[in-house]
Amino acid sequence: MGHSTLNQPGRDITRRASLKQVFALTGVSAGAALLNACGSAGATATAVPPAAASAAAPGASAATSTEGVPTTSSTSQNATSTIVVAANAFLATLSDTEKKTGLFDWTDTAQKQRWSNFPAAGFKRAGLMWGNLSATQQNAWLAVMQALLSTEGYNRVMAEWSADDALLAQEGTGGGFGKNNYYIALIGTPSETDPWQWQWGGHHVTINATIVGSNIALTPSFIGVQPASYTDANGTTVRPLGDIADEAFALVNSLDATQQKTAVLGTKYIDLVLGPGQDGKTIQAEGLPAAQMTADQQAAFLKLIGHYTGLGNDATAAARLAEIKSTLDQTYLAWYGPTTEGSAAYFRVSGPTIVIEYSPQQMGGDAANHIHGIYRDPTNDYGAKYTQ
Repeated sequence: MGHSTLNQPGRDITRRASLKQVFALTGVSAGAALLNACGSAGATATAVPPAAASAAAPGASAATSTEGVPTTSSTSQNATSTIVVAANAFLATLSDTEKKTGLFDWTDTAQKQRWSNFPAAGFKRAGLMWGNLSATQQNAWLAVMQALLSTEGYNRVMAEWSADDALLAQEGTGGGFGKNNYYIALIGTPSETDPWQWQWGGHHVTINATIVGSNIALTPSFIGVQPASYTDANGTTVRPLGDIADEAFALVNSLDATQQKTAVLGTKYIDLVLGPGQDGKTIQAEGLPAAQMTADQQAAFLKLIGHYTGLGNDATAAARLAEIKSTLDQTYLAWYGPTTEGSAAYFRVSGPTIVIEYSPQQMGGDAANHIHGIYRDPTNDYGAKYTQ
């Protein structure tokens, strides 16, 4: 039996090859334009799971290996062109009725904010339900996600998503669990210049991607999982957030006694402060500022943050991480709970342009096996800085 977290070597192929596979299945003519866009950007080295196309199947497992994968050299504008072509290819697979269901005006603020960590039984979403789409439509949508997300980001999201099928197998259908109960919405018209957003999500994972020219915002997004560890169809143990948890514990345990006294603010984990429904709210930074960390600790702190800022493609991730580095001294680590690795503990990263929360949840038994998480930018949720 294997064991997989998001940073192990393994079974990746190039993004271009995966998109060829997707469009061989979809048969939409826009696929050729998408491949040309990838080629002109020189973006043939970024890897995606070889099972990317088959991930559309409700029971499919997600590959989660990213270590050793070369990065792309694409520019932000080239990336946007690729995303737009992929989105239009997806739209070409939809009927008029499906377009009416899945497309929303750019001014529809209610739809932008219509997301939750709750399963289908507890929250009414709008858009196209995954389980109602054909395999061709599903694979065309996966190409949109691959075009915008990084390899690590895409693999992580796929693994979180597959966890909900594992939960479905454990709990049954009553709660509305499972991959089929996720929704897609396009808000605005895919464009290389005008603002638009795609929204994909369901129980425990939601990605809100706002595209404005070469700028991409992936906040707010919900990065959670239940179960936090499961066995996929290949007998591999998958921990979608395993690298994040392991690195967080390593960081807090690298602190000396004085630093820990400042960073650790409680003996028990707490719930999310800025979760779903908390748009527009802010939180006072607390805990240990990076200015009081050693150089090695700061590097580990940035690596942890990078799993969130690196959700998007290379150009987006680089710009986002540079923004965080510019105010790193004003960025804080707060911890609630034990510091023993594997225990149920909450952590928060908060700074001028970032809030990350990782929160265990008691419901379902072991709180460490049920994680709620949020990634926000208090200055740029839903691309606010790009649309003012």
